[in-house]
Amino acid sequence: MKVSTEIYSAARIVGLERAVELIAKAGFDAYDLSLFDMARFDWSAWKFIESEHPFAVSNAEALKLTRRLKQIASDNGMTCNQSHAPFPTLPLSTDILKRAIECTAEAGGEICIVHPDNNRTAEENAEFYHGLLPFAKEHGVKIATENMWNWEKDAPTSCFAACSTSEDFVKHIDIINDPYFVACLDIGHAEMKGSGDGAYNMIKALGPRLQALHIHDNDCLGDNHQIPFSLNINFDEVARGLAEINYGGYLTLEADRYLEAFDETNVEKGIKDLYDSVQKLNSMIK
Repeated sequence: MKVSTEIYSAARIVGLERAVELIAKAGFDAYDLSLFDMARFDWSAWKFIESEHPFAVSNAEALKLTRRLKQIASDNGMTCNQSHAPFPTLPLSTDILKRAIECTAEAGGEICIVHPDNNRTAEENAEFYHGLLPFAKEHGVKIATENMWNWEKDAPTSCFAACSTSEDFVKHIDIINDPYFVACLDIGHAEMKGSGDGAYNMIKALGPRLQALHIHDNDCLGDNHQIPFSLNINFDEVARGLAEINYGGYLTLEADRYLEAFDETNVEKGIKDLYDSVQKLNSMIK
């Protein structure tokens, strides 16, 4: 199975272009185009931050940067498999989300992950996604929704949010009933006590709806986004579930907190660690 990883964590250390080079050098087949700089959110002020980043300035600048990253990847034998749109989703303008979809298509990615609104029902989120789907289809890009979580103040564990249970996740997909609308299962979110149903259960419930992954490890309480096999998630069960549904997509890492311990002098080793971890999981899927 082909393997991929997000590029944002490495880009924070060495910049986007060098990040793509190093991820290819480590052996990854593809990269997940991180588009968070298209609209950075200040959670404390609950507003988006003005930015001069090329992804944020205009469609033209965003596409120009996307093409440059695509060329670097191609020169190093790598492609883009998917992207991640900025979030939170509902405060965003439709134009920004369309820019994310357009950049995904330009990069050659097949899927753009667009978060649901945590606190909306499947019916309410469907109305939002229906507004984006015609544009996504025009560009040959599937939209993937993702299992989320909430955290009440002073609570010991996370709690329900959109798609956090198997039942609600399946409902979000089936109510739209469109081949261009699929599931991205975040393995870490699925294992968070209080909100998730467990990754194995959710993989089995989603079946062919599951076409993208965010893979990382946690302590089964917080959203730690650590390298697989470093904390408490049972990846034997994850591998068994993926094998049982004949999962045909990429194994895509979102272990973005792991590289926080690295700098320019050793980030190459950190990226290789990530590659080795996802290939270990790959070898377990039989």
